[in-house]
Amino acid sequence: MSTDLQPGSAQAPPSTDSDTKTATKESLEDYTLRFAPRSYRKWGTGVVATSALGGIAYLADFSIGANIGIAHGTGNALLGIAVAALIIFVTGFPLAYYAARYNIDLDLITRGSGFGYYGSVITNIIFATFTFIFFALEGSIMAQGLEIGLGVPRWAGYAVSTILVIPLVIYGMKVLSKLQVWTTPLWLVLMVLPFGFLVATHPDSIGGFFAYGGGDGDGSISFASVMLAAGVCLSLIAQIAEQIDYLRFMPPKTAENRVAWWRAVILAGPGWVVFGAIKQAIGLFIAVYLIATLDPAASASANEPVHQFLGVYTEMMPAWLAMTLAVVLVVISQIKINVTNAYSGSLAWTNSFTRVTRTYPGRLVFVIVNLGIALVLMESNMFDFLNTILGFYANIAMAWIVTVATDIMVNKWLLKLSPMRPEFRRGMLHNWNPVGVVSLCLSAGVSIAMFFGAFGPAVQPFSPVFAVTIAVVATPIMAIVTKGRFYLRRTDDGIDLPMVDADGNPSGVTLLCHVSGMHFERPDMMLSAERGPDGGPQYISSLALATDKSGRYVLPASPA
Repeated sequence: MSTDLQPGSAQAPPSTDSDTKTATKESLEDYTLRFAPRSYRKWGTGVVATSALGGIAYLADFSIGANIGIAHGTGNALLGIAVAALIIFVTGFPLAYYAARYNIDLDLITRGSGFGYYGSVITNIIFATFTFIFFALEGSIMAQGLEIGLGVPRWAGYAVSTILVIPLVIYGMKVLSKLQVWTTPLWLVLMVLPFGFLVATHPDSIGGFFAYGGGDGDGSISFASVMLAAGVCLSLIAQIAEQIDYLRFMPPKTAENRVAWWRAVILAGPGWVVFGAIKQAIGLFIAVYLIATLDPAASASANEPVHQFLGVYTEMMPAWLAMTLAVVLVVISQIKINVTNAYSGSLAWTNSFTRVTRTYPGRLVFVIVNLGIALVLMESNMFDFLNTILGFYANIAMAWIVTVATDIMVNKWLLKLSPMRPEFRRGMLHNWNPVGVVSLCLSAGVSIAMFFGAFGPAVQPFSPVFAVTIAVVATPIMAIVTKGRFYLRRTDDGIDLPMVDADGNPSGVTLLCHVSGMHFERPDMMLSAERGPDGGPQYISSLALATDKSGRYVLPASPA
């Protein structure tokens, strides 16, 4: 976006709302409330992909893999991981494509994919919940490392892990991209080294790994156990929203860069789950090794990544070096993922609050709010209830992600009832769309009731299956029943300029927003309902519309 006014254009009028000014100023960096303009997207496909994948450096995967393996055995755990990974990849692909192609985050995609302008506030809260749950999980892991390595009390470690990320996350993508790129090589070496060492020096550990039957099992495959394991892994399905917070900064797709563009979108979009599944399997592998080889009583701490890596490092090198590397790995991993959790969570809270209240308090406010909630969870020792928390959350997250993915794949591409290009601007969308809202409520409501045993213990393990199935079925049915009437409030934004360029990318042509006095790119703009002093047309940005309390700039709905 350019802040230079074209000749003859006026500065922002004296009546400009202070929230609009504040939102405009802060939005220059993080694009909290809107589409990411071409003028800001200066990174190559490789940098964007590396930055996005840096967000999956979390060690929670090692805990998740160890927990479900200890509970259900290796065979059930690996099948559960595979089932979850397949669902996450399939549903994540259309979301990643739309984000990278149209340069919008998942909230903006959700608005035009079945939920409406206000309806997506519900899903924003779901996503914000994901960010502080996983911030707390990663912060707990870091506190464990600080306690073991430096003797820092657990409660103080929670506080350190929270405060540490605040200065890093304030400045948005520019700082985060550098942090992720610089730290990734060291993180990869420290993470892969223990697994490679065990395979090379203890080949018998592979057989013990596959034979492990879990705490109460005999190693036999059970469909119920596979589904319970998959349910825990599926809590990570909302991670695609954090990947998208980076992918929306992808450069335009052209004939010259299309191979690199697609590679980056697939690897850093749905492809994140491949790396995640590998980490879960490695976490279980190391946990089984610790339990079976080093200390049969190690199961009490074998699900804690710091103990996993410390146990293997100790066999490879002097104790002091092993401790140092284990702590370094934990700290790097926690910082890499929790700056993303804090950043994405603050975007979600800010977007929702501004849309509902028309007031923009600044993203930093919600950085503090999100981290405050996470700190409370850590101090409440949520790590001890990990499987239950993640299993419950998975049902809600799946209901949202699968509903949006189904709307894109079925309602847009097959039924043609949902607009093909994602719409996110106020005034263009209905406030509420029953297609997504009803599907979400049905899917989440039924699956959560199943999770807590409302339909009996026999079907309780299968709540993830029902969450996915209901969302896949209900979303197109609702679109057919409503005949797609609740997607668009208007079909014309009043501007006689194309939305995309010759390559199908969002247009880089700029127009003056008469409320903020700044230029915004074409996809962000629409005709204002308020005519100019000379009676001519004026244009307004989606950002100014989001903070407009009067509603006088919103165009009337199209005739029925």
